[in-house]
Amino acid sequence: MPVRPLLGAVAGAALLLGAAAAAPSVAAPAAPLAPTASMTVDAEGRIAGDTVTLSGTYRCTVDTGEVYVASSVNQASSSIRYAIGGTRAVCDGKEHRWENTGKVPAGALKAGGAHVEATLLELRPSGLILLPVPHAVRHQDITLAEG
Repeated sequence: MPVRPLLGAVAGAALLLGAAAAAPSVAAPAAPLAPTASMTVDAEGRIAGDTVTLSGTYRCTVDTGEVYVASSVNQASSSIRYAIGGTRAVCDGKEHRWENTGKVPAGALKAGGAHVEATLLELRPSGLILLPVPHAVRHQDITLAEG
């Protein structure tokens, strides 16, 4: 599933959750970060023209909803973060590799230093909406290498 529709669903769920908080009956709050979830980001990503690939590992045991590895990247010269793909996660307690690939506007990123944010995100059903529940978040400085 591409990450942009996923992020749109998360934003929509957050807006609905905010509206629900003002209503008399409020859905149960989202669970805190799961202590059994972890993730890493590889020290090197790849850039080839307008295509970026990021990777790492994750481990999780909670899986009541669909869980995804979402990632984004930016470089010091810009405060704009670019969503890079989205991977469905398997939360079976074992360590798994993830790899997300996505396109960025031409010339937006170049080989060199970059900053990645990767999130292990569950979309948990709650009535008519999906609540975004982060299980692990990793911020990592990396190097984007050509190729």
